Amino acid sequence: MGQVRESSDDDIKNAIKPRRVRSRKGENGIVLVVGGSWLYHGAPALAGMASFRCGVDLVYIAVPEKIATAIRALSPNFIVLPLPNLKLTKGSVRRLEKILPEVDAAVVGPGLVPKDADALIFLLKELLENNIAVVLDAAALIPDLLAVVKGKRAVLTPHAGEFKRLFGVELAKSVEERIAHVKEKALEYSLTILLKGPVDVISDGNEVVLNRTGTPAMTVGGTGDVLSGLVAGFLSKGVKPIEAAVAAARVNGLAGERATARLGHHIVATDLLDEIPHILKVYDVVVED
Repeated sequence: MGQVRESSDDDIKNAIKPRRVRSRKGENGIVLVVGGSWLYHGAPALAGMASFRCGVDLVYIAVPEKIATAIRALSPNFIVLPLPNLKLTKGSVRRLEKILPEVDAAVVGPGLVPKDADALIFLLKELLENNIAVVLDAAALIPDLLAVVKGKRAVLTPHAGEFKRLFGVELAKSVEERIAHVKEKALEYSLTILLKGPVDVISDGNEVVLNRTGTPAMTVGGTGDVLSGLVAGFLSKGVKPIEAAVAAARVNGLAGERATARLGHHIVATDLLDEIPHILKVYDVVVED
């Protein structure tokens, strides 16, 4: 089966980049989140705030104009980019072209309703042409996009049902079988897959890492959006996709554990956001220019 290892705190430490004493706004990561719909306005906000908690400098959130005010009300930290249509269209994507050269990593999918696969393909091509690392989640996890992201700096974050939708493979509960399927598909498409579950299985086709942090309380909606935002946050700092995915999975699970220790099985996704800085701050390093 090849090399399989467990995640550790060293994975977090190795994903935290030192910050320069004279660091300027923008050089510690800029993330774009593309998502949201009339029903799901919280998902892109959770992903964006998780990226912030990862230590990035700026987060753009591109959402349908109808919910832009709601997103702004959730946090004054976001730069909200209103899109003209309720569903993602090529016209909406063109609204983003001016800011793409600034962006280091993008999350596509949380709460998103695309008009069709062509709109998503158009968005991904625009992102990749600007050398932006991508995290695909939720609505963006469709087979049509696999050819576009093959061999690119991309992380896919499916749960078992989304994995079946992507690859046509029904996953068993056995961790060993999941390892085999995740590694096979990651190798086939030359990208990183983070399969979410009671045990997260992460692979880039060569290495396989198991992450066992987390609690049953994390079945609450939104924890997956936090995870995708963390992956993008690490990617925006130049971390390799497999390293970003492993660190994000571990941090997300640890945040869930800390929140559950405080609140029991009564947590919400925003409780994880409050815990992330406490987990990461012990690894902060400042260096002279």
